[in-house]
This record gives sequence, structure tokens and C-alpha cells, in this order.
Amino acid sequence: MFRRLKTAFLATLLWSAALAPAEAEQELRTLATADENRGWEAVGRLNFGEEGFCTAALITSDIVLTAAHCLFDKATGGPIDPSEIEFQAGLRFGQAEAYRGVRRIVVHPDYRFDDDDRLNRVGSDLALLELDRPVRSGHVKPFRTQMRVEAGQRVQVVSYGKNRAEAPSSEDSCTILTRDDDVLVLSCSVEFGSSGSPVFAVYDDEVRIISVISAKARWEGQDVSLAAVMEGELEALVDTFAQTPALGPVRKAGEDLASME
Repeated sequence: MFRRLKTAFLATLLWSAALAPAEAEQELRTLATADENRGWEAVGRLNFGEEGFCTAALITSDIVLTAAHCLFDKATGGPIDPSEIEFQAGLRFGQAEAYRGVRRIVVHPDYRFDDDDRLNRVGSDLALLELDRPVRSGHVKPFRTQMRVEAGQRVQVVSYGKNRAEAPSSEDSCTILTRDDDVLVLSCSVEFGSSGSPVFAVYDDEVRIISVISAKARWEGQDVSLAAVMEGELEALVDTFAQTPALGPVRKAGEDLASME
């Protein structure tokens, strides 16, 4: 089925870092107030230096899940310096629930940023980052993950993006249009900064992460977003994470982390 999906994409695959805004199936809803953002505080903005950012989400008090391609410099192809990365949990109009540096970065063992076939990368476009300190706040509750998903299932995406980088936005209802063993094709809207955004589904009245946004493409005449199928892939990532030593506490030059609560 992957071959059929692959040949169905009508345009060159575009990473969300290079996207113009796409038309949404459902209007994006800004989580502008504390009440609107309640329950989503574990989604945050992952900043790279002064300009670049992706979206990420806590899956434990000190580990965030995001897209692997976010962690590579697009100009050089090399990994981004961990000291330039900061996770801002629940960032909303200049105030976050927590600010954290990164002490461990692990991308999926099969992910290759230099693979010329960008669609090949989507199925392993997953990464885990260990924060330099846990986020321990009653307002910030990490999300559990769910592996098995089906075509036709309704999902939700919470993300930061171009022209809406100061507060998270939610697309409350989009759809898994189709899937194969590697890739989910979603009707969800994506744009710059949406990479790494958690894709949620409800199981037993609990919101769980089923994947993260990887890229945008064209499929059967419509704009779609792509995400990895996490069945088996998240386990491989976690195994690699367990075997990868931490970098140690990372502090940006001149920054007093103790004051950033």
C-alpha cells in the first residue's frame, strides 16, 4: 500500500518549515485564555535560537516527543546544538508554564535527514528530548500515547505556527484519510512551526498522542498532512533513547535557569 500512497502524492513533498498556510478542514481555534488552554499545557513551543521553532509535547515530566527533522539545521544538514534548544511548556502570549533546556536528544534509529526521498523519512520522523529538569506542575499533565489507529478515525492537532506563534491553536476535528505501515495521511492543517505537533485521539475518554506532524503533501487533489505510524516505531525510539547517554545539564550562555519557573 505504501507504493500506492507514494505515487498518489501529486507535488513535491514540502516540510512544514517551508509551508505557506494551508486551508483547514476545520477552522483553527486559538487557545487564547487559561480556560481555553486548560488540559493542553503539556503542548509547548520548541525554540531553536532566536528564530526557528517547532511544536512538541510532554509524554513524561521530563521527556518531550517531536519530529526528528526539527532537530537538524536545514542549511548545513547537521544536528542543531542542544544548547540552542528550549522547550516552553504551554507558552501563551509571552508566558509559559515552564522553560527548560535539553540534556538528551534521540532521533529514531532509522531516520535519515539526508535521504533525498523525503517521503521515506516520514515513517521514522520521530524524536525524544530529555529536558534538563522535570516539569512538575499541577497545570502541566503529560500525555499518554496510543499506537493503533485506523483510517477514518477523527483526530485533533494542537500546534504553534506561522502568524500564530505566541499561543497554541487547536484544530478540533480532522481525519485520518488513509494509512499504510509507515505513514498516516491526515486532513489536518499544517504550516511553519507545525512540525512536531502532537496528533491526538480519544480513547476511553482520555486524550492520547497517536503521532506528530511531519510534513505536507498533495493527495487526491487536496492538501494533506503526513505523520508517522507509531506502531513499533515508538518502541524502537524508546529503546534507542535508553541506550543513549545524557548530555548533562545544559544551560544557555548567561541564562539563569533557576529564575525561569
